[in-house]
Amino acid sequence: MLASPLLWPVVALLLLVVINTLALAFDFAGRGETSFFLNVRIQDGHLYGNIIDIARNSAPVLLVALGMTLIIATRGIDLSVGAIAAIAGAVACTRLVGAADEGAVTAAIMACTWALAVCVLLGLWNGFLVAVLGIQPILATLVLMVAGRGLAMLVTDGQITTVHNDTFSDLATGFVLGLPVASLIAVGMVVVAAVLTRRTALGMLIEAVGINPEASRLAGVRARTIIWTVYVFGAFCAGLAGLIIAANTNSVNANSLGLWIELDAILAVVIGGTALTGGRFSLAGTLVGALFITTLARTIPNVGIPSEANYLFKAVVVVAVCLLQSPRARAALRVRRRPVPKGAHS
Repeated sequence: MLASPLLWPVVALLLLVVINTLALAFDFAGRGETSFFLNVRIQDGHLYGNIIDIARNSAPVLLVALGMTLIIATRGIDLSVGAIAAIAGAVACTRLVGAADEGAVTAAIMACTWALAVCVLLGLWNGFLVAVLGIQPILATLVLMVAGRGLAMLVTDGQITTVHNDTFSDLATGFVLGLPVASLIAVGMVVVAAVLTRRTALGMLIEAVGINPEASRLAGVRARTIIWTVYVFGAFCAGLAGLIIAANTNSVNANSLGLWIELDAILAVVIGGTALTGGRFSLAGTLVGALFITTLARTIPNVGIPSEANYLFKAVVVVAVCLLQSPRARAALRVRRRPVPKGAHS
């Protein structure tokens, strides 16, 4: 258990929960009121509370990190997921505004379908650059990272597009059986990815490509197809995240939607124990990492840290968790803790 890469991320997440509980109980932020962080209440048949909010708010990061996990497992990386999320939101909102009946359920379904179809095409483009043309993943996806925001601006004519569709809004604010729809979508995608990668040969093939692409090719693994698949899956997940973010505000701003979400996703993947060098990956670790990132964002205002220092605090905490997780750092700590034998200094 001590050797598990999930140990320190889980411990760090539980520590954040304890800090938040104490911060709200003793009013560290000086708000003049106290509350219980873990309190969950039922209102109108729905669950509400800090834990429920964290689960809902972590959905976009979890979705993007889920696709990023499989991409990183093949020794790749995708810097364009934030731009893809913006494009998905732009396409969906534009289609809704242009629909004959903006508030219809079918209009929301068609708008989301169009948005996700565009994201799949963008994933195919990234996969083509990496798998077929052999361009370095960081450079190949940097192209769409830069151009994607421009495409989203073209779709929305550079305007903030606002929609009025209850079905679309339910992606972010709706509930099913008392649970947030956004969380159910994210967890559902995690389950689908887990089944495909752990109950079929796909996970083993992804790891083989990540560990040694040339050896896997000689063994008969179609590395190009695997790489293409993970980039399409990553773009699809980013599109879902973009739809949830847009639905949360019933609008899309191509300049800010999904901005820097790729960095949070990469952090979640690394915190979860997946190595950036490719090979073995952990979907459970990614889930914990996404919850950690979201809980950390909630912790910063609760403990009264000024907004000017929030990024510094976040960076320090993430570095500390990564060091605790590092085998070399743990080995160095073990060496320092090792007692000195009697007579060693004589």
